[in-house]
Amino acid sequence: MENSGADLASLLGRARRRLAGLSAGQLEAEVLLAHVLGVNRAWLFAHPEQEIPAGKATAFARLLAQRERGEPLAYLTGTREFWSLSLRVTHDVLIPRPETELLVETALEHIPDGANWRIADLGTGCGAVAIAIATERAQCEIHATDRSAAALRIAGINADALAPGRVQLHLGSWLEPLEGRFEVIVSNPPYVAGGDPHLLEGDCRFEPRDALTPGTDAMAAIRHIAEHALPCLEPGGLLAFEHGFDQGEPARRLLLDLGYGDVSTARDLEGRERVSSGFRS
Repeated sequence: MENSGADLASLLGRARRRLAGLSAGQLEAEVLLAHVLGVNRAWLFAHPEQEIPAGKATAFARLLAQRERGEPLAYLTGTREFWSLSLRVTHDVLIPRPETELLVETALEHIPDGANWRIADLGTGCGAVAIAIATERAQCEIHATDRSAAALRIAGINADALAPGRVQLHLGSWLEPLEGRFEVIVSNPPYVAGGDPHLLEGDCRFEPRDALTPGTDAMAAIRHIAEHALPCLEPGGLLAFEHGFDQGEPARRLLLDLGYGDVSTARDLEGRERVSSGFRS
């Protein structure tokens, strides 16, 4: 039996003070301690007098130090919630953002209940978008691609846990490993310019760089996807992709120039243009 390190209330109090400079520092301290102990946050409040084994206290202190250095909470706990799903995440994948749920919403608005369509998610990462669609449209045939074998391994873990047998994973870049046509193609591609200072801030510092930026041309991945998706869509098929808040106008112009119809852009909860879409004629 490990020696006791401190009682829970004292340990948590010190942790909250250490993370006080973070906007959600108190909550994050609780999440990290619950993660180390393998309990939920409610348990922490119900057992303030609980003695914490020294080994657990040391592990908690290690995570606090990593969080103080800016490492994302999702990487420290290994999980991130998306579309009410608990997803496994590691440094091999981008951390799913709330705004990406708009991409799922855009796709679902077009996919009827009970449809048995073929859907493709390009650059799936941890599988968030593909799995979210799979949980909402159980009859659809979902295909997800990524050129990172490490990312596909995480996507596979998530798919097996949350949508077993309903997401087919393919190793390769964008549409290259796929065959046939699709009623819907979605993607959350890298769209940050390589020199953008935001890449050196916040969670971005720890995430895989090629999942964030395609290089100096911020629209390069979007342009590639839009050009190659058109012949892979069924007539009337939808292409939808996430982009930066200032890329709505060039995204719409790109789709129109390529011949897509009914081109539009949806705004996220902050009112920023975030997901553009168009249909094959």
